[in-house]
Amino acid sequence: MRYAFIKMHRPVFTVRAMCRMLRVHPSGFYAWLKRPFCTRAIEDKRQTELLKDAWQDSGKVYGYRKLHDDLRDQGETCCPNRVARLARMAGIKAQIGYKRRPGKYGGKPSTAVDNTLDRQFDVAAPDSTWVTDITYIKTYEGFSYLGFVRRK
Repeated sequence: MRYAFIKMHRPVFTVRAMCRMLRVHPSGFYAWLKRPFCTRAIEDKRQTELLKDAWQDSGKVYGYRKLHDDLRDQGETCCPNRVARLARMAGIKAQIGYKRRPGKYGGKPSTAVDNTLDRQFDVAAPDSTWVTDITYIKTYEGFSYLGFVRRK
């Protein structure tokens, strides 16, 4: 941050004066100019790209623990703390809980069957009409189901 400030204000002030005020060595500034990113920063950038790819492949669900496992499976050498730091800096977060998708739940919509009895419960011949019903009864051990079939 200090070196970037010195680089930005070089046309206005001398490098030695700014280094003296910011308490840094001019040699450090000139070394930074030749190589602005250190090896660790370059490696962090590369691993952040790998983390983003693994996170996208997981459907943006994985957190740093599973992302660390994915990097280890790819042959990368890194610790979980580094993965957590890189994920936090890149804005990668685990999805906590799964939300339901909007829309219909379940399978096909039920089909309505024609009312063949039309509330005429008196029948002319036996075994020509069947009536069924099912009821759910809640108990301490779970649900009990009561089924009923009557033929006329």
